[in-house]
Amino acid sequence: MKILKFVCAATMCIVALSSFAQSRHVSKSHSRTHRDLMAKQSTGKDNIKMGDNSFIQLMDEQEPEPDIYTEGWNSRSVNPFKESQVPDREVLNVRGYHTPHPGRVSSPYGYRARFGRMHKGVDISLKLNDTIYAAYDGKVRLTNYEPKGYGNYIILRHPNKLETVYGHLNKILVKPNQVVKAGQPIGLGGSTGRSTGPHLHFETRFMGYAINPAAIINFSNGTVHTDTYTFSKQTYQQPRNFTPNDNKKKVEQSQNRYQAATTTETYTVKRGDSVGSIARAYGISTTTLRRLNNMSSTERITIGQVLKVK
Repeated sequence: MKILKFVCAATMCIVALSSFAQSRHVSKSHSRTHRDLMAKQSTGKDNIKMGDNSFIQLMDEQEPEPDIYTEGWNSRSVNPFKESQVPDREVLNVRGYHTPHPGRVSSPYGYRARFGRMHKGVDISLKLNDTIYAAYDGKVRLTNYEPKGYGNYIILRHPNKLETVYGHLNKILVKPNQVVKAGQPIGLGGSTGRSTGPHLHFETRFMGYAINPAAIINFSNGTVHTDTYTFSKQTYQQPRNFTPNDNKKKVEQSQNRYQAATTTETYTVKRGDSVGSIARAYGISTTTLRRLNNMSSTERITIGQVLKVK
């Protein structure tokens, strides 16, 4: 009788161990399957390249996006304007502006000689899924996805005849023909399309012409320079001297300092300087500045440090 009880107990113990091993195997298998599923899901068009600080510092070097208004997107009416319709000169009311995102300008508007292409907006730094806001009252004219350039983007049309473009979004929160107010959330910032890290590509357009946003907006304080902007086919790519006459002397002094600085081969770091601001002052990339000074992508500059700039 005792022997029978012992055999039964041993059998139950073996069964229990077998069940435990099997459940552990299933658990591992389930976890592995779950990881594989998540990996597959992460390869979609909304996948965000988080990168590290080196990605952000290299942003000035990235190739500008193909212009959606001129390169093959007329089928979606990205540019419904005919050249004959665009006046040579027009005064636009630019009051009522709201900053689309308060980050710093990481890459300005302008021609990129390295790529032989214009960068037709400004890039504004942000964190993944930061809120993007409408710059003016208006209506959503188009939402789209462009994998080789702007990624997820929105085009808003405004009563002041401007259109604004918001590119590389992680998520679009509005729909075509939806009426929006200045400051209303329209999307979440991301890194979709041709992008080396999360940022907002922001454009200001008049009848298809990509105006230099810095000619309208003072990005350092989030306001427009003046209440009106005069569009001209001859000058729309240029920034404006919007400073009042009583500050003319300060402007001239600043320009003289800039001209003197650009003729020297070294620069002494001052309070408030950054690698990006110094590189822009000398017309070079942050990558070039770091290479000239044998600096790593994460190395910080210090006040009083002498940097080579040529």
